[in-house]
Amino acid sequence: MADEPHRITFLAKTFSAAALEFHRGRMAERGYRMEGRIEPTAFQMIDEDGKTEPVFDGEPLFTVTFVKRED
Repeated sequence: MADEPHRITFLAKTFSAAALEFHRGRMAERGYRMEGRIEPTAFQMIDEDGKTEPVFDGEPLFTVTFVKRED
């Protein structure tokens, strides 16, 4: 577990899929807590010239981020 990242963000097409990941992925057992809320998010890629364009065909996806607990 020590080599796991400090933050993990999952993308999901539905709220339910994102919400279930805490249990399905056994995130608490792996030392993570959920950060923030599960919300639909639109993603854009920015290049080195500052030009942006939508990714995932512009479709908003639900995001959930988990952060390692600092016990």
